[in-house]
Amino acid sequence: MMVVERSSGSISHHGVCDLPGYLQAGDLLVTNNTRVIPARLFGAWQDTGGKLEVLLVEKITDHTWQLMCRSARRVREGQVMLLCDGQIEGTVTQVNQGGRTHVRFSSERPFMEIVEACGVPPVPPYIQRDGQSDPQVELDRERYQTVFAREPGAVAAPTAGLHFSDSLLAEIEARDVTRTEITLHVGPGTFRPVKSKTVEGHNMESERYEIGDDAATKLERTRAGNGRIAAVGTTSVRTLETVMREAGKCVTCEGASDLFIYPPYRFLAVDVLVTNFHLPRSSLLMLVSAFAAHGMEQGTAEEGRELILRAYEEAVKKEYRFYSYGDCMLIL
Repeated sequence: MMVVERSSGSISHHGVCDLPGYLQAGDLLVTNNTRVIPARLFGAWQDTGGKLEVLLVEKITDHTWQLMCRSARRVREGQVMLLCDGQIEGTVTQVNQGGRTHVRFSSERPFMEIVEACGVPPVPPYIQRDGQSDPQVELDRERYQTVFAREPGAVAAPTAGLHFSDSLLAEIEARDVTRTEITLHVGPGTFRPVKSKTVEGHNMESERYEIGDDAATKLERTRAGNGRIAAVGTTSVRTLETVMREAGKCVTCEGASDLFIYPPYRFLAVDVLVTNFHLPRSSLLMLVSAFAAHGMEQGTAEEGRELILRAYEEAVKKEYRFYSYGDCMLIL
């Protein structure tokens, strides 16, 4: 775990086991309790038998999902797919630009029951898996979840949370650090690179979030006191900042966030961030750069960017691991 102190610009190297020592009595640790569903499904077209693979993205209604489809043929409205050895029948109802498709599903057993049994965890493509038959798939079902994963709906793990264990959480709570959970269902758009000519031209895809009564109460209590709000992951940051911008305080609510945080940005809710290392030209890296600038004494957007670039250069020299199962950074 790399520790970056914004006020001084110092960078130091530690282990995740050292995290509790950087938190203080009265702080609030906020984690994302979304649960990754085994959203990769395999099957064939009913009329031709041609193979296809789909990635469930978002539930639209009780029977309709938005998904991404990989197939040798062009997808058209009215086509019928058979998934999970024919247990699920899906009819294409809408084909959108950008490769997203709406499909109405029907099945004799509950849809999600079949998905949980037959689907494959949607680990990133650089972690190569050979479909359902790959022996690593069963390990992915366990490892590609955080210890606080409870609310099903994500198609990617909030990876900063993968560093936490029950014993680490117990040690944190023993230091009189309060913990609460919020939900943001991570979608594939989170990792879409920024390709527009200007940063402002990038459109974030919306992701569903929810803040419950307990979380809202603890967040407002911490904001009113002397404690800090420590967010685990950029998904937690985006949820909290979305609600603060819309409601002016942390309230019980649910909705969809398309908030794109980039420098300069004034953070309203988050004081400390635990995050993984992110790829160039990603919206996640821009959020982290904005957060770095926000904690500096009279820090500018450029200074925040330079601090994060310096931190990443250190990470490369020290052979930190990047990507989903990589190491993490604590920004104070």
